[in-house]
Amino acid sequence: MTDKLPDQLFKRQDESPDEAFYSVSRMVNHIDDATINEITRFYWETLKPEEELLDLMSSWVSHLPEDVSYMKVTGLGMNLEELNANPRLDQAVVHNLNDTPILPFADAAFDAVMIVVSIQYLIRPFEVFEEIRRVLKPGGKCIVSMSHRLFPTKAIYAFQTLAPQDRVRLVQEYMRRAGLTGIEFIDRSPEKADPLWIIQGFNA
Repeated sequence: MTDKLPDQLFKRQDESPDEAFYSVSRMVNHIDDATINEITRFYWETLKPEEELLDLMSSWVSHLPEDVSYMKVTGLGMNLEELNANPRLDQAVVHNLNDTPILPFADAAFDAVMIVVSIQYLIRPFEVFEEIRRVLKPGGKCIVSMSHRLFPTKAIYAFQTLAPQDRVRLVQEYMRRAGLTGIEFIDRSPEKADPLWIIQGFNA
């Protein structure tokens, strides 16, 4: 990635306020069951019960393993009804990151920040990832899970025009510029289902 990325990559077909789009609850899964199961399996392998988690851009499901209880799970999303329907959340926060990328949490508040198939909707990702690093504890991790489905009117053009490998590189660049380290790409795509591309970085 070059130092200066074209502004057009972060534009959208529909630039109207996001609150209108997300005012309608969507209690549906946006990826295949096999892909969801693979996200859950990765969380089971990676996250620890004693950790405090932030499910960023959350909804009615967090994909966490049912047999594991965590210290605290906070969900930040756009629709309160969806968040209240999520049984894994201990705290629900409605917040528009595209209007206000500042996260309403203290420094070093979380052991892990997770984003599931929503990264494509951030129009100010570099600011958001600076905040992700701020709210992560030392050694904490950011886990971004991506696939190929999206709402075309609200996804930024980068995720509609770039090849999959370049979308992965873009998210790696979000993390790199924020100062996260140990950034790695993990392909956990199940057979005959939606792909699952995971990018993980750590707060040194």
